[in-house]
Amino acid sequence: MPMLNLKCTKDIPQELLGELSSAVAKAIGKPEKYVMVVAEKTDLVMSGSEGDAACAEVKSIGGLNGGVNRELTAKICSLLKDYLGIPADRTYVMFESLAADHWGWNGSTFG
Repeated sequence: MPMLNLKCTKDIPQELLGELSSAVAKAIGKPEKYVMVVAEKTDLVMSGSEGDAACAEVKSIGGLNGGVNRELTAKICSLLKDYLGIPADRTYVMFESLAADHWGWNGSTFG
């Protein structure tokens, strides 16, 4: 049930999506079979300027905390730098914990 929603200024290779999926599963401690990564290329302005940038939203039912969020931020920023050349200071990562009954899947909710 973890989901990473990535928006950035560059085309996103499928290989990067797989790396992000693995990173989310490992950091949060959830089976990767429940992880979803959504990505889209979009126009962004950050710090009042155009240029390469990214915004990632991570949502999960449990598993998020300060330590996990710092670890995942570092990993996401590293992967975006390695694959897309987007520097960490041009990347925002937001985290949201959701109640199990606020997440639907397979015709029902998790709670």
